[in-house]
Amino acid sequence: MIYRTLGRTGQKVSLLSYGTGGPSGFGARTGVDRSGRRRLIQRMLDLGVNLFDTAEGYGNSEEWLGDALQGTSRDSYLIATKWGPPGGERGREEEDTFTSLADSFERSLRRLRTDYIDIMQFHGVSMATYGAVVDRYYPILKALQEQGKIRFIGATFLLRAEPRHETAVHALRTDPGLWDTIMLKYGFLNQWAAKEVFPLAIEQGVGVLNMAAVRISLTRPQRTREVVAQWKEDGLIAPDDLPDDGPFDWLLGGDVDSVISAGYKFGADHPAVSTVITGTSSIEHLEANARSLEKPALPPEHHERLVRLFEDSAEPD
Repeated sequence: MIYRTLGRTGQKVSLLSYGTGGPSGFGARTGVDRSGRRRLIQRMLDLGVNLFDTAEGYGNSEEWLGDALQGTSRDSYLIATKWGPPGGERGREEEDTFTSLADSFERSLRRLRTDYIDIMQFHGVSMATYGAVVDRYYPILKALQEQGKIRFIGATFLLRAEPRHETAVHALRTDPGLWDTIMLKYGFLNQWAAKEVFPLAIEQGVGVLNMAAVRISLTRPQRTREVVAQWKEDGLIAPDDLPDDGPFDWLLGGDVDSVISAGYKFGADHPAVSTVITGTSSIEHLEANARSLEKPALPPEHHERLVRLFEDSAEPD
């Protein structure tokens, strides 16, 4: 496993990390039971994965993750969890009281069976909620950090709401000292973060967690064909830029044995990215994803072609 430094936190994090909010829902949607979850987490630990991301809004995932990590030395891994501010895409519809964030945080501690959270994140922050997050809610996390219950504070930004990452850019330009980490989506079908967010993150020493570098559009061939066909129809790419069937098969070869592998390599091949989050509930897929990141780069000519084709893209899936 390759390890990278998570920005100014100084923490060494595994290049492949795990998120319980993926399509499988930590196995909830794929029939994985408690013993299966424990085997999955143990295999991650064996592979060297040391960062686990979850959220209080991900069903039972905090409780399940806390259970699966029992018996593992707490200082051998990092836990990142999240809380969604009211009015946000992943937040609450009604305004919360000042105590609700602190109460939610304490529930997260109990579910995760830990005394502290390594990275506490505001989830799905948008321009509409950013002011309230900074003025109203950030001081609550800061107080918890001063109590030793939080080590680092971060924010997540969702591509579907803001494909050009406007709030992430605003946060890093306006309040870079507040954010130890940010989480957003970056992959070869959604490269917008490389324009402004990543240079700002490097400049400010903010660690980047790359979520969903590979998700629906690269894991389902029919969806891939539909995306490419739509882009051709919209004039975003030329008709002869990619074949209609198997549009990314030209990436295969050498240590790239699948389009998914190519996606993970591309998602990791930027100096701003500290870790790439996978959400699989399959040990077989987990191992394949880990192999992809043993050499986290595509051949230069393939990388350059993807940038030429999609540097202005922001496909949400």
